Amino acid sequence: MRLKPAGIVAILAIIGVLVYFVLKPKMAELREENSKELPSSRTANERNNGENTPPPPATKGGTTPEDREFNYTPDEPVNGQLRGVVEVGATGFNSFVISMDNENRWKIVSKDFGESLAYEGLATTEDIRLGLKKYLSSMFDKGVDKRNMHFVISSGALKEPKTTTIGNELKKMGYVVNNVTADQEARLALRATVPPQFADNSFMVDIGSGNTKVSWDEGGTVRTMELPGAKYYEKGISDENVYQQVKTGMSRVPEGKRNVGFIIGGVPFTLAKQHRKGEERYTVLRTPQSYNAKDKKMGAGLTIYKAISDATGTDTFVFDWDANFTIGFLLSLRK
Repeated sequence: MRLKPAGIVAILAIIGVLVYFVLKPKMAELREENSKELPSSRTANERNNGENTPPPPATKGGTTPEDREFNYTPDEPVNGQLRGVVEVGATGFNSFVISMDNENRWKIVSKDFGESLAYEGLATTEDIRLGLKKYLSSMFDKGVDKRNMHFVISSGALKEPKTTTIGNELKKMGYVVNNVTADQEARLALRATVPPQFADNSFMVDIGSGNTKVSWDEGGTVRTMELPGAKYYEKGISDENVYQQVKTGMSRVPEGKRNVGFIIGGVPFTLAKQHRKGEERYTVLRTPQSYNAKDKKMGAGLTIYKAISDATGTDTFVFDWDANFTIGFLLSLRK
């Protein structure tokens, strides 16, 4: 029997209905499974707006994409003479030997940062005398003439009682001990740290334990200021208080001087050490929020660093591994 067109359509309709009712449960299960796998539109939007986004992955060598280089090479001294300087710091001694010529071009020959002769081991004046002799002999072994050996006591160290005793022992040994104020430190650090090519548009900051020194050249006149140091917590001063003090103080730095911040000091040293690539002279610090404080001093230093960054808007802070105010002191001496 041959079916008429109307009959064929009816049979197809019946088959379609039967297939729908058979597959309906399977389709519902599939939709439910897919809804579990796909993120909600709110989550997708959050990701698009940068929320809940993980930090950028570290690149080879432990660095991150924000690491940058400061491509500047200072001029080498010509027929330089060796000069040594010892800083009597707040917790110990730092020593530096440089080769320096008549044009104030210089390069580091040796350096000893940190607690190279910690105060804790100097109980008596005899301990101090013996310790200093041993310390100085190692400096002379590097070729520094006794007449070219100098001593300075930093402004922060002047607040430490034991510094007076150490200074007196050095004088008994025939040395001149130079006491340096915070203002002088800032001026000397500027001289050693900021390259001449950057003097017109940059500033210097030295975050020390006892105080923070800031300086810049303004029309041939050096401007300085003293702000809280990284051990302010020992005096019971809050982070918020120091942050506001530093931010207010740094607002005095002229807009035209904020291109680069040349930064030195104990805490910047610790920060730069975390991602130094080799033996480069300059390391560009990461943003303050990129670091995690490992102790109270580092946390306090980061508070100061953040206030400096927020106040100036400077996005390039260059740590100099060789420069410090004591080298500026050597550069200021008569030839």
